[in-house]
Amino acid sequence: MANSNNDIHYVGVKENLAYGFANAGQVFGYNLVARGYMLLFFTKVFGLPENAVSVMILVLGIWDTVNDPLMGAVVDKTRTRFGKLRPYLLFVPLPLSIFTILLFAGPVILQDVKTTAIKIVYMYISYFLWELFYTISDIPFWSMSAAISPSPADRTRAISSARFISGLIGNLSPTILVVLMDLSNNGVINLSLAQVFLLMAVIAGTFGMGLFSLAGICCKERVVQSVKGPSVLDGFRTMLKNKPLFIIIVSSVLGSLGGISSVFSTYYYSEVVHLNSLTILITLPGSVLGFVTYLLIPKLKARFDNRQIIFLNGFSRVIVGAFVFFAGYSNFTNFKVVIPLLMFQNLVFCFFDTVNMVIPTEMIGDTVDYMEWKTGERNEGISFAVLTFVGKLTGSVSTSLGAALLPIIGLSFKAVEGSTQTVTVKGEHTDLYIWALFTLVPQILGLIALIPYIWYDLTGKKLMTVRNDLKERHGELSKQLSGGGAND
Repeated sequence: MANSNNDIHYVGVKENLAYGFANAGQVFGYNLVARGYMLLFFTKVFGLPENAVSVMILVLGIWDTVNDPLMGAVVDKTRTRFGKLRPYLLFVPLPLSIFTILLFAGPVILQDVKTTAIKIVYMYISYFLWELFYTISDIPFWSMSAAISPSPADRTRAISSARFISGLIGNLSPTILVVLMDLSNNGVINLSLAQVFLLMAVIAGTFGMGLFSLAGICCKERVVQSVKGPSVLDGFRTMLKNKPLFIIIVSSVLGSLGGISSVFSTYYYSEVVHLNSLTILITLPGSVLGFVTYLLIPKLKARFDNRQIIFLNGFSRVIVGAFVFFAGYSNFTNFKVVIPLLMFQNLVFCFFDTVNMVIPTEMIGDTVDYMEWKTGERNEGISFAVLTFVGKLTGSVSTSLGAALLPIIGLSFKAVEGSTQTVTVKGEHTDLYIWALFTLVPQILGLIALIPYIWYDLTGKKLMTVRNDLKERHGELSKQLSGGGAND
């Protein structure tokens, strides 16, 4: 009897580490754009109007709905002697490095420019080019998590390695950023906020992209592909026929509204308590638990299937968010009250965030197997376009919505005449609105994302049948390829 794919390890420790460090380098730069820092950068540092930023993020978010699946379909059609994923991973680090730096260079390059229109044009062009090359990097990278091995256990280890190491290294960028922001605001260092953001971008573009290049250099594609690549149109058709994947897409689109939490957490620390680096203290216990959680994921999965874990996450967040909001309702600027409250919230959220770093990625890999089981074609590119699309959609929707909400809640930034600095203008209840949009509202919005999972059924016996059938097919398919099959 042939050995099960579950019993064979194809991916060694060095390759797992390379995949993990590559993700860390990518995340190091991405975290400067995510978590609300980009909106703070554009409005407070670059001095752009909130409505202009909101429209730009919305327009490019709509473009992503076409761009990401299109790039995924192009990846699926690619056939080279290096594979269909590695050519992109080898090529993209350099241009992504350049455009990461240029994205944050606007306030320095245009420091003498007084025309807002020129700054807006720069914002559009630099953000579009960064987003384009980030897409070209992200889809092949996460597609590699399904192509790196036919073994589900190998895939889980690769994903866990990527998420764990990125948590250690990738999350250093916002930590360093908030410390430098406080040092700049208090005159401890002779750097403006514009120079602080540019410095972090340079580090991300050199150190971060240097690490990311390891994905193309060190990682292998082991799951055999059909000899003929599917057309781009076939890729889109496959995505629409893939019911489990379609459910994940719909859920992710609905759940993107909950991303405003990261936007308003940034404004809470910056404009309500005026201590950006407080986030380091708040997130420290959760970060430690997050790393431990990686060891608990196999036990959690032994008791619950992926669908059940998704529901557990959503309901737990609402309960905790409601408790924190009401407990801190009258004391959200009192450190003695909010520090333990926010530590508790972050502790719970970090546990589920860590689980969600692995589970959805694994579920998309399952949908790739499912469509191969149904059609004989593997579509890692267009399937994992969902993952990169979700990340950018959440960032785009939350940033755009956050920018649109700023004037509604009474928060704005006014330029100081004769200076590059800005001053914050707030309404009577602005701070309370920010507290609510940070703690409670995003968790309630997140419940909407659970609705599509009522119909998700790629679990249990059905998923096991798919995996067992594919185990037998891969041996036959490898004979069609010169030098194909799994490599030890």
